[in-house]
Amino acid sequence: MKFRWRRSNPRPDPGITEGMQRLTFTRRAMLVSGAQVGVAGLLAARMTYLSVVDNERYTLLSESNRVNLTLIPPRRGWIVDRYGKALADNRVALRVDIIPDRLDNRSAVITRLTELLQLDNDTVDRINRELDAGGGAQPVEVAADLDETRYAAVSVNLPELPGVVPARGFVRNYPAGPSVAHLIGYVGSASAEQYKESRDPLLLTPGFKVGKDGIEKDFENELRGRPGARRAEVTARGKLVRELATTNDTPGSTLQLTIDADLQDYAARRLGTESGAVVVLDVTTGGILALCSMPAFDPNSFTDGIGRLEWKMLNEDDHIPLLNKAMRGLYPPGSTLKPMIAVAFQAAGVDPEETVFCNGGYTLGNRRFGCLGRHGSINMRHAIEKSCNTYFYAMGKRVGFDAIAPVAKAFGLGEEFELPGTRQRYGTVPDSAWKRRRFDQAWSVSDTLNATIGQGYMSVNPLQLAVMTARLATGRKVEPRLLLDSQAALPDPLPYSPDFFHAARQGMDWVVNAAGTGARSRLAIPNIRMGGKTGTAQVRGIRGSNRGQSGEWRFRDHGLFVCFAPVDEPRYAAAVVIEHGLGGARAAAPVAKDVLTFLYDRTQALETLASLEAGWGGTMRDRLQRRYAAYQAAAANPMSPAPTPPEVGAATGAPPAAVPNAPPAATAPLPDPGASVPAPTAAPAAPPAQTITPAVGTPP
Repeated sequence: MKFRWRRSNPRPDPGITEGMQRLTFTRRAMLVSGAQVGVAGLLAARMTYLSVVDNERYTLLSESNRVNLTLIPPRRGWIVDRYGKALADNRVALRVDIIPDRLDNRSAVITRLTELLQLDNDTVDRINRELDAGGGAQPVEVAADLDETRYAAVSVNLPELPGVVPARGFVRNYPAGPSVAHLIGYVGSASAEQYKESRDPLLLTPGFKVGKDGIEKDFENELRGRPGARRAEVTARGKLVRELATTNDTPGSTLQLTIDADLQDYAARRLGTESGAVVVLDVTTGGILALCSMPAFDPNSFTDGIGRLEWKMLNEDDHIPLLNKAMRGLYPPGSTLKPMIAVAFQAAGVDPEETVFCNGGYTLGNRRFGCLGRHGSINMRHAIEKSCNTYFYAMGKRVGFDAIAPVAKAFGLGEEFELPGTRQRYGTVPDSAWKRRRFDQAWSVSDTLNATIGQGYMSVNPLQLAVMTARLATGRKVEPRLLLDSQAALPDPLPYSPDFFHAARQGMDWVVNAAGTGARSRLAIPNIRMGGKTGTAQVRGIRGSNRGQSGEWRFRDHGLFVCFAPVDEPRYAAAVVIEHGLGGARAAAPVAKDVLTFLYDRTQALETLASLEAGWGGTMRDRLQRRYAAYQAAAANPMSPAPTPPEVGAATGAPPAAVPNAPPAATAPLPDPGASVPAPTAAPAAPPAQTITPAVGTPP
């Protein structure tokens, strides 16, 4: 067999020469070299851009690795009264905060802080809740207003307290405490939502506070000021090496109010243990001199971060200390309405000298509407003096409430005033059109009789009563103001004849200075006469022997009083409402007397207050602190009896009453705007009807 021999290395393809192979290699080398040159060019260009164009930015970033910039919270602007006395200022304070994202071993740190600062359980609970709710760089306050000893104890133990930041700064201070709580409001730490909305780093700065309510909130931009800054050199771990530079903060603007700080504090203290409100106006300008609601809270507690127990105590109080009763409390005005009704009668053509015979009440069909007594033949002035319901029933029926309602509105009832830092509930001035809209029912004569004496559907707040009185005293459209303005113009006259006001003012003069219902509260000041009108407002219908003069606190009648002084040349007007005070002459008029006395004779007024506070157990702050201490003790020992609320009636010397035990929702009548005590003649489609008919012997 023959085998064909084959060469193991075949000949190269004669089509690919050595020169061609060299050429292919050269092309590849050039391609790789070009890519390398391109990349090098890009790197060079980028380095040139970073070193030339972005030089300043990266220099700053490099600097920040060793320089720490800390914002200095600005001092809030002061809020002062008409004389420059502080209602809200700032004081130097030592504080300790925790920055959550720097916190390690949270439990150990809080335990150590509890030992060093002697924190109570309520404060520890608040810190844990705020740490759970917050996070990041948002500071959580541990304690404020520390003494030097406790502050130093934290400072020397900082190495074992990561995330803890001690600081010296300013804290908001309210010198009068509870007296200005509802007027000024309070401040607190910014919420997470506020930071997300503005992304302002100042909101995360430890110790910085923002307005949360009232004047503090409405004027936040004016009061805030501009922050300062502190530059310091630090190590990689944040340890201070040296201070570099400091830019001082710019305090916020000072805000001046029409309030008289001393009068505000006196009026609040004079309310004592009662639940109610006092409003005082300067009738020449409309400036609000005092606007008090009691009981109240201490706004300094909110500044430091209110604890869970204290918040719980305030919320459980059936006297509702968190409600501004001066502007958000709604009450039937009762007989305080009668002087204004007298003007409406005259505008409708009633002669003030015309008389009505009072035999103790007024009969409408088969129903009897009672009066305070048997006054015989009585005209308009004496009807105001004696608070004769029969006169107003008879004239109200003749005139009709549709003619009275526009006058009531002209006097400020049912009106929401343009006041900063306030949220008002404007109540109800009813008429036939209102009832048709609200209940789809026709207005009845009994609706008129009830509304004419300030009951039924009528509801107002204390500020409106003070404005009504100021307009009665001057005959002008006095507008309430809170911001002091030296250029305040004289109010315009009301669209009624000046003669219409004479009978009303004279009747109010006789209420106090003759044999009227407020005679026991006349001023003991030579040549100063106060005119006024008492009022008793029922909070539920009369049933049998239940007259609103006894029983549970929440079912007792309200006491009201409106007044102005001096009678011959009015300068001041005031309104006082005492919730469930049993009567205007008994509860409200003595408070008004002392408040107006303070305007003319401070020594006499303060002597009266000192003797009263001795019986109440000290000042507002003293009583509030004792009550909170008792509440804390009761919470710590659930088996101990609950703290006893203050006795109702103590503010006016009335005998002790039953301990209030109503739930908060059932306290005073605080319906939505437009709501009030149901009228006696409501048809089946309306809410359950109540008979609001004053009985013989009910206090005015």
